[in-house]
Amino acid sequence: MLRGRLGLETARVAHADRHGIILLDRGNLVVEDGCLRFSTAGGSLEPGDYQIPHQTLSAILLGPGSTVSHDALRLLARHGTGLAAVGTDGVRCYTAPPLGPDRSDWARQQARLWSDEKQRLQIARQMYAWRLGEVLPHRSIEVLRGIEGSRMKESYRLVARRFDVGWHGRRYDRQNPDATDPPNQAINHAATAVESAAAIAVACTSTLPQLGFIHEDSDQSFVLDIADLYRTSVTLPIAFASAKELKTNHGDTLDRIVRRRASRAFRKEKLIPKMIDRIKELFRKPEQL
Repeated sequence: MLRGRLGLETARVAHADRHGIILLDRGNLVVEDGCLRFSTAGGSLEPGDYQIPHQTLSAILLGPGSTVSHDALRLLARHGTGLAAVGTDGVRCYTAPPLGPDRSDWARQQARLWSDEKQRLQIARQMYAWRLGEVLPHRSIEVLRGIEGSRMKESYRLVARRFDVGWHGRRYDRQNPDATDPPNQAINHAATAVESAAAIAVACTSTLPQLGFIHEDSDQSFVLDIADLYRTSVTLPIAFASAKELKTNHGDTLDRIVRRRASRAFRKEKLIPKMIDRIKELFRKPEQL
């Protein structure tokens, strides 16, 4: 009776045949008659009661103002559908239970590439090529990092000029991140938001956050690798636009302004699906660089 009530006896759908992720916020996620239902007062969806096709989804992102029942968690776990608690439009990733895809293809391919020094460098060069718009001839990771660093200095200057924000260089004190000027603080906040989106993408593909190809020391190294692919195109515009808005919007904190702009940018750019596609493209067949 319990199995039937929760719909646990039905077959699981392979993730290859599913349709990605869905964002649910400001509502209740429950099970009724063996079906997953979401009642919302209005947010990412119009106000109403919805049946959620959990077997055809790889993951559900549960946004602010939402609750989830124990039955719903059991149903999602049984069918291998991931559930991540996130900030508005994925600007934060608070938790991502390991309920991911029912295959380990991407994780195994990532581990194979990471464990081969030549292939690991090749993946790093591919990511730098995406970021910088050209294939660099150098094959030393230290040289590649140095080139990227000098290019980023110019990117900071150009984006600051684009938004008419004064810029005096990148400064970041890990012990006191709020001690810097507003543009640097805004970059910190925007980077956190984009890293959260990357964490969701990594969780949805069940790839290994610890195995980075450019970053090495952090337990979120691969998350940082993916986030950095969008540093110039997404992170910096969010940051400098927010720093400019702060000059005239004295009623909000800088962090709140950044989150709001990040939310709009993530929706417009379809950032998380893009990140998922990039991860798959990266590991499907590494280019011979």
